Amino acid sequence: MPGKAKRPAKAKDRRPKRKPCSFCIEKAVDVSYRDVNRLRKYVSERGKIVPRRISGNCAKHQRMLTLAVKRARTIAFLPFVSE
Repeated sequence: MPGKAKRPAKAKDRRPKRKPCSFCIEKAVDVSYRDVNRLRKYVSERGKIVPRRISGNCAKHQRMLTLAVKRARTIAFLPFVSE
């Protein structure tokens, strides 16, 4: 059939816009294990580290964040699990 119209793009084909990395916005050079209030934002209620796709961090800062959370747990600033 000549002149057949294209179908519009489905909603599942579109990806939502990614959240910007909060550390990049603040131009943070380092993520400190001593900043417990900030680290708690990236730890779930059960004590798990929030993944990058949910937190919106870039890969570089997510690696730094993971290391900081692990150090804070070792020094007992953060609990390993919640009760």
